[in-house]
Amino acid sequence: MRVQRHQLLASNIANADTPNYKARDFDFSAAMQNALAGRAASGAMPLARTAGGHLSGEGMTGSAHVQYRKETQSAVDGNTVDMDVERAQIADNAIQYQILTQLIGDKFKGLRSAMAGTQG
Repeated sequence: MRVQRHQLLASNIANADTPNYKARDFDFSAAMQNALAGRAASGAMPLARTAGGHLSGEGMTGSAHVQYRKETQSAVDGNTVDMDVERAQIADNAIQYQILTQLIGDKFKGLRSAMAGTQG
C-alpha cells in the first residue's frame, strides 16, 4: 500500500499544471486497518481458489479507497495540487517505506541466520 500511495502522490505532482486536476490520496491508516481486518476496498477483486491447498487471500487486498484531497489553495485553473503538501506527503511516505523494507530485510536476515545455524 505504500507503493500504491507513492504512485498516487507522484501522479498528483506530475499533474500539478493540469487544469481542473483534483489532487487524490487515501487514508493509509484506515486502509491498513481494513486490510488487516480482511475487508476489501470497493472494487477489489477476490482471489480465486482453484485447489483445496490454496490460501484464501482474505485480508491481502492492498487496495485503498482513493479520495480527492481537501483543497488548501484555490487556483484559477481549478487545479487543487499544492506542491508543498505533495512534497511533504511523498517524503513521509518514502521514509515509512524505507523503514518498513529495512525491518523486513532484517527479519529475513535473522531467519536465514537461524536456518544456517541449525544445519551442521
